[in-house]
Amino acid sequence: MANGVTVRTVEHLLAALTGCGIENACIEIDGPEVPLLDGSAKNWVDAIIKSGLNPSEIVLGIPIEEAIWVRDGDSFVAAIPASEIRFSYGIDFPYEAIANQWVSWNPKKEPFQNFIAPARTFGFADQIEQLKQAGLIKGGSLENALVCDPTGWVNPPLRFENEPVRHKLLDLIGDLSLLGTIPQAHFLAYKASHNLHVQLAKKLHSVDK
Repeated sequence: MANGVTVRTVEHLLAALTGCGIENACIEIDGPEVPLLDGSAKNWVDAIIKSGLNPSEIVLGIPIEEAIWVRDGDSFVAAIPASEIRFSYGIDFPYEAIANQWVSWNPKKEPFQNFIAPARTFGFADQIEQLKQAGLIKGGSLENALVCDPTGWVNPPLRFENEPVRHKLLDLIGDLSLLGTIPQAHFLAYKASHNLHVQLAKKLHSVDK
């Protein structure tokens, strides 16, 4: 939020820019949220490539010197000193179709546009009405989110076997992009949230000052 103006759902676009190594961009928007498109960062990456820009690796800040953690119960996100940037993420949901999933990603070995960008956001059929009543997911539909219920996926197929956890990693990258440049570290998260991601970004920002 700036000057009393709030824009929601920015993380997929910011992740696309960061994942493609783009440091400067002028973004104009005339609504309260960035379009969800297909629920991933793929459309943004496709548009970047179509414009003639060639995606490169994440632009790194300085390496961190000691581990920084943020936790809430058994959920946590951390930045650990490392010789190169790496991300590891785990999730655990009481839905058989998702259950426990982990993913580890090294941007130097797997391009963002192939490994992370296509992963779509996901939700649960029994929570949709509650979210709508809260004024959220106004643009949400089966066209821009994977929806799960106790029997399985409502709108398959998935793009990856572990698409949900890859999308959580996409969200983390988008949230960390608020730092300007992401420090060189091994980022490790388990059952984390946007709130925990942002708390870690704030801690990293305070250390960098």
